[in-house]
Formats: sequence, structure tokens, C-alpha cells
Amino acid sequence: MYWRLSGFYLFYFAALGSFWPYWGLYLKSLDFNEAEIGELVAIIMATKIIAPNLWGWIADHTGRRMRVVRIGSLLAAFAFAGIYLGTGYWWLALVMLVYSFFWNASLPQFEATTMSHLGDDSHSYSMIRLWGSVGFIAAVVALGPVLENYGEGIIVPVFLMLLAGIWLCSLFVPEPDAHPHHEHVSIMHVLRRPEVIGLFVVCFLLQASHGPYYTFYSIYLEESGYSYSAIGQLWALGVAAEIIVFLFMHRLLPHFGVRFLMLLSLVMTAVRWVLIGWFVDNTALLIFSQILHAASFGIFHAVAISMVHRYFTGRHQGRGQALYSSLSFGAGGALGSYVSGYLWLDMGPVMTFTLAGFTSAVAALVAWRFIRDFKEKTTVSDQKERLGN
Repeated sequence: MYWRLSGFYLFYFAALGSFWPYWGLYLKSLDFNEAEIGELVAIIMATKIIAPNLWGWIADHTGRRMRVVRIGSLLAAFAFAGIYLGTGYWWLALVMLVYSFFWNASLPQFEATTMSHLGDDSHSYSMIRLWGSVGFIAAVVALGPVLENYGEGIIVPVFLMLLAGIWLCSLFVPEPDAHPHHEHVSIMHVLRRPEVIGLFVVCFLLQASHGPYYTFYSIYLEESGYSYSAIGQLWALGVAAEIIVFLFMHRLLPHFGVRFLMLLSLVMTAVRWVLIGWFVDNTALLIFSQILHAASFGIFHAVAISMVHRYFTGRHQGRGQALYSSLSFGAGGALGSYVSGYLWLDMGPVMTFTLAGFTSAVAALVAWRFIRDFKEKTTVSDQKERLGN
């Protein structure tokens, strides 16, 4: 089961590695301005507000999470192929809307599937998820030189091939065994808990702070004189740091607890955005800022997934993961991308990234107030036996 789960993450995040670092550059090559680029990226994020919750509701009520993943993956590929029919603003907006609606069906339900297969060894999640980081690195490093030789248009066929790979991998992952759950707590009861509200507010703010990074980081580097190969290597460096974190998260979580690790990740994220904004010409500091991706994504995501899995149990798991995706990567990411486009035009990149750092600092204050540790129910002593299937 380990390799079947890992294979999906490998292709899924390889697709992201071919998309997010270079999509802004592709849109720029089509002569869109910064505001239009921010709006087009925001569309992709905005669909995560509704789509994951709809798909999560379907998965929870049918009990067929992997069927949802397979349908979403296949239709996302067909929808994205519509880009060959035109590259005008409104047509691209429509393609992104339809593609991302189906794309957002996959990951939250696959996350819930993975956690269900792991059962009591949920700390082992990071050992599987790290293969997604490997896929991201392979794609982003390989595509940089290819873009220099063939131009930004090569992004489209590469991304389509990787979308097909995601669908093929999904065919080999079985539905998890259904385990009876006897709790009768409504999902609204869970959502009213202060610690759950605090968690989702923190997730929203953190992803909003990522808006300038995912939308304009590559453009910022290109305008500062970095080659496509160097841009790809810097993206890859950040994900390499993320892999190292994932290798040790199954030990770090029980040792340090979710509260300390979340606060650490949020503070380091604020530092990261300020370094990128103010020191883009200092290669050493830029490299260090990418290493901090280990905190801004690696640590935070592993902690958040663990908390969502703990708070949303039984039949609520799919919607819990969907809410995490929609409120953070969806609402937070959409707002961050949309606003950053206009801030970029009006205030410039330095202040845009500085405000991103401030947003992450606010998230740290919310986490300090609301996030508390919970007692771990299990250890990781049996992880190798479970993952060896």
C-alpha cells in the first residue's frame, strides 16, 4: 500500500511542480499584466472554497472516496485541454474555473483515504507525502532548462501528461476499509469548537500570506535577472527542505507537539516573506529563505493535517479535509493571489512581500491564543509494519 499511495502523491505534486512555478511566466508570455495574472490565479484558488466541500459531501455520503478522486482527476485533464482552443482572458478564466473545480475533488479525498489506510499510525503520513515533494522537485528542476529551449508554451503538454499520470495512479489505490464509528456528533458541533475555529483562521491567514509567492515569485526572480534554470533550482531547494522535514515529522510531532511546531512554522514564514521581499538580490539570503519552506509548508501542513484528522473523525473525515483545503488553499489562497496582483502594481514587490510577512505574524498571534496540544493516542513503533503492505 505504501508505494500505491506514494505514487499518487509523486504524480500529483509533479504536476504542481510543472504548474505553479511557471504558470505566472506563461501568463506573462501571453501579455497579461500583473492584475490579470493575479485574477486568473485567484480563480484557481477560489474554486477550492466550494468544490472540495461539494466533493467531500459526496464522498462522505457514498463512502466512495477513491471513485471521487478518479472522476475528478480524469475530468480535470479533459477540462485543462481546453486551453488549446484559445488563450484570451475570458476563455482562460473559464478553462481555469472548470479545470480547478474537478482538480479540487482529488487531494482532500485522497488525504482522507491515506489517513484511513494508515489508521492508528497517522504519524507515518509524512513518510508517504514526501514522495509528493520528490515529484515536485523532479518536475520543477527538469522543466526550467526545457522552458529556456522551447519557451513557456511547453508547460501545457507537460502538465497534461502529468494529469494523466495522476488518474492512472488513482486506479491502483483501493477504497479503504469502512470502520464503524458510533459517535453521533454533528459536524456543526465540531465546527463550533474554539480550537477548530482557531485552526481554520490560522490556515486561512497563512495561505493568504502565500499569495505573492505562488503568483509572482518566479516573475520577481526573472525580473531580478535570474534564469529559468536558477528559478527552478530555487523552487526545488525549498521542496528539498520540505522533504527533510517530512522524513522526521513522525518523530517531531509526538516530541514537540502541534502547538510549538505550528508557532515555529508561522514565525519562520513571516521571516521568509520579508527576506524574499527585501533581499532578492542577495543570493545567500534568497537560498536561506527557500530553506524556510520546510517551515512555511512542510511543518505547517503536517501539523494541520494531523489536527484535522484528530478533530474530524468517522464520517466527517472527508469534509474535514475538504474544509481545510477550501478555507486555506481556497479562500486564503484566492484572497492572497487577488490582492497581491493589485499590491504589486500599486506598492511594488517589496511591500507586497512585507505585508505577507505581517499576515503570517497575525496568524502566529491567533495560534498562540487558540491552538493547544492534544494527547497523542499512539506511537510510531508499528509504522514500518503498516507501511510495508
